[in-house]
Amino acid sequence: MDEALISAPLVFRDDGTPYSPRHDDIYHSAAGALAQARHVFLDGNGLPGRWHGKPRFTVIETGFGMGINFLATWAAWHDDAHRPPALEFVSIEKHPFSASDLRAAHAAIIDDAAVAPLADVLVSAWPPLEAGVHRLDFDAGAVSLTLAFGEAGDVLPRLGDHGVAADAIYLDGFAPAKNPDMWTPAIFASLARIARDDATFATYTSAGHVKRALIDHGFEYRKVSGFGGKRAMLVGRRARSRPVIQS
Repeated sequence: MDEALISAPLVFRDDGTPYSPRHDDIYHSAAGALAQARHVFLDGNGLPGRWHGKPRFTVIETGFGMGINFLATWAAWHDDAHRPPALEFVSIEKHPFSASDLRAAHAAIIDDAAVAPLADVLVSAWPPLEAGVHRLDFDAGAVSLTLAFGEAGDVLPRLGDHGVAADAIYLDGFAPAKNPDMWTPAIFASLARIARDDATFATYTSAGHVKRALIDHGFEYRKVSGFGGKRAMLVGRRARSRPVIQS
C-alpha cells in the first residue's frame, strides 16, 4: 500500500498570499496567482498558439502546489476554438494539500468566473494523499491530469518509461535557494530525456545555476521580463544544435 504523504499546511501571509513554512517561500506572487501563471507559464511557452494543429499536447510541471498553473492552462484550452483534441498535464508534488485546504485556498485566491468552476471540479476529483501516480480525467477524457505525489528526483526518471513526452515544461516549485532539490542537474537531465525535439520551457527564476543546468542538458534560453516586479525570468526550448544564450 502506498504510504501516506505529509500534506502541505494552508498558511497565508498578512497580505493574503499563500505561504509555505517548510520552504519559507510563497506559492505565488502577491500580484496575483492566475496572472502569474498566464504570464510566466502560458505566455512563456507560447500558449495557446503552440498547441494549434496538434492532436495532443502534453505539459510537464515540476511542482503542482495549488494547481493554479493547471487551472489556467485548462481554462485557456476551454477558451480556444483551435485547441487540440487532447490536453495532457503531468505534475509532481511532494507535499500536496488536502482537498479541504485546496478548496479553501482556491476560494481565497481565484476571482476568475471562468476558472472557479474548474477549480471546483478539480477539488471534487482530488485523490487520496498517498504516494504514487493518480490520473484524473475531465471533459469526457479530453483533459487528463496525472498527479505524481512524491520526490521529483524519483518520479521524473520513470515518466519516460510510461511514454510521457513533453511539449511544454513548466519549471515551477519554490525558489532554488529555498528548495534546491527541485533544481538539481539530475532533474534537468530527466526533463531533457522526456522533452520532445520542439519542446519549450518557462520558469519564473533566472538564477545562474539554473541557466547553467539548462545549457548543460541541451536547452537554450533567453531572459524576458518577469512578473510582479521581478526583473527577469527564463524561457527557451530544446536546442536544435549548440545551445544559444541570450541575455
